[in-house]
Amino acid sequence: DHASAVARIGRFLGYRVTVCDARASFVTPQRFPDVDELVVDWPDRFLARSPVDERTAIVVLTHEHKFDVPALKVALGTNAGYIGAMGSKRTTAVREERLRAEGVSDEQLARVHAPIGLSINARSPEEVAVAIAGEIVAVKRRSAVRSRPPEVFAKTG
Repeated sequence: DHASAVARIGRFLGYRVTVCDARASFVTPQRFPDVDELVVDWPDRFLARSPVDERTAIVVLTHEHKFDVPALKVALGTNAGYIGAMGSKRTTAVREERLRAEGVSDEQLARVHAPIGLSINARSPEEVAVAIAGEIVAVKRRSAVRSRPPEVFAKTG
């Protein structure tokens, strides 16, 4: 559900959206009707042969180490403008230790936005997608994200 929502908002923002997963049952036109490309392959293998430049946003949403660690290791070897990974703070810490064990430096790890997305207390997949999209835009525009004062959101009348 999260990947589908992120794919939709990625298209809305004008990105060419590719969804890649080694599990064919997760990469179907029914689940992702509006993407540019569906790829059944290990994400790290796909990324290793894909054109990536500073306009590329790589979003890792599996929060499963057997997919995340290899994919992020390859992603960190690119010049992608944005690299983000889903997971709790605990999952992020464990994943970082596994990446360090694979030879990834702290400097490289600093490029990974994890937990992914702006901190907006998102709950639904669509809200999570908005948080991720907001963070991608902020990074792309080199914007310091600021919170609005609570009164801006207060209900009136």
